[in-house]
Amino acid sequence: MTIKGPPARRGLRPVGRRERAAAPGSRLGWLDALRGIAALAVTAHHFDILKLVPHGGTVAAHFDLGFYGVMAFFVVSGYIIPASLERRGDVRAFWIGRIFRIYPALIVTVLFAELVLPHAYQVLTFDGYGHDLLWLGGNGLMLTDVLGVVNGLGIMWTLTYEMLFYFFVSSLFTFGLHRRSAPIAVGAAAIALALGVLIPSYGLQTSLDAIRNLVVAAVVIVATGVFCMLSGRASLARTGGLLLGGLGLLLVFTNGRTPAYETFTIFATMFAGTVVYRAQHGQVERIEAWLTVGFVVVAGALVGPMYNRGAMADATSTFSWSAWTFAYLAAWASFGVFFLLRNRRLARPLVRLGAVSYSVYLLHWPVKRFLLWRLGWDGTRYPEKLAAMPFVERWSWVLGYFAVLLAVCWAVYRLVELPFQNLGRRLTTAANRRWPPQLPEGPGKPGD
Repeated sequence: MTIKGPPARRGLRPVGRRERAAAPGSRLGWLDALRGIAALAVTAHHFDILKLVPHGGTVAAHFDLGFYGVMAFFVVSGYIIPASLERRGDVRAFWIGRIFRIYPALIVTVLFAELVLPHAYQVLTFDGYGHDLLWLGGNGLMLTDVLGVVNGLGIMWTLTYEMLFYFFVSSLFTFGLHRRSAPIAVGAAAIALALGVLIPSYGLQTSLDAIRNLVVAAVVIVATGVFCMLSGRASLARTGGLLLGGLGLLLVFTNGRTPAYETFTIFATMFAGTVVYRAQHGQVERIEAWLTVGFVVVAGALVGPMYNRGAMADATSTFSWSAWTFAYLAAWASFGVFFLLRNRRLARPLVRLGAVSYSVYLLHWPVKRFLLWRLGWDGTRYPEKLAAMPFVERWSWVLGYFAVLLAVCWAVYRLVELPFQNLGRRLTTAANRRWPPQLPEGPGKPGD
């Protein structure tokens, strides 16, 4: 789960610097471009775009556009998130940056969906088993998929694995184990292959009381762990690492809501993305990186025909094993193509799209429902309405939706995301000035 960058500097780098849109010819422009494409793929999937094209049903049966998008996101996160932590060399800066990167846009999305959309077009799911604090606790931690709490927004299931990845990355970093990406990736892929349907799901949520206790415990552990990470003290940071990493492992191995093969394929994919970064920067041997990534890709493709069938396929987002496998391979192929183009100048709109990709991911469903409401269209039968239109009229409506979505997301990026990222940077600078962070010593030293 970690990435190797150059040995961590003892000086502080500005937090959130890498979150800004990269220039078309920059080192990270290719990542922004891929993130933008991934966000559009998820958006198109939830718009039912394949129902509007010839033979779209056949394509959907063998290629899941949404799964392709989220797996591309996971590869990108695996590549860049640990590198971001290691370049800073400071888990406090990392966690402040993550908090101010993730939560503001999510809160705005939830408020928009709740306060603007009428009940008939609502996208939020308030189901805390009759207990609002239970719902708020699970969704507030972004751990719904492993706490037995219903996602407030359907797309939040992926944020669970992003958050768990942050737990694992920061935990490994505090113990100086952050460069063990290759064995972790291989181990996770092997678990997906060998134990794909054997690791229990829902093991800790045997009753409403059990779910309530689990959520309360998670809130306490995460709050304590993050506080330790924010302390700036190496010993406390290690304690936080034990708490967050230990909680993550416990939940993944006992209470995953998705089949184990999907959960462990996600983590194998993220850590394999880290391995690519490490090989690029000479931190692992190229042959080790090729073997690791090759094994992860093959394993991810094989778990489709091995497990993603029948009831198991119903538990994932894909309709068939081929839809899983081809989408997974396509995500890695896209990453490979853009990696090869990393030194090329990419089209500015494509790179700029990456800047708003997080807002696009969060807002595409609420914005779609808002437009359907204002047009007076049926919230579920609009694809049939569009499909019956003449070609030009149909695609004019589709392009109009995407244009409105991108405009809204650009506004949220400029008015919400960037200001809060800047606030996070200022808070980090102030905290580091007042309480200078301690880097781990000995085995926990980040540069080891």
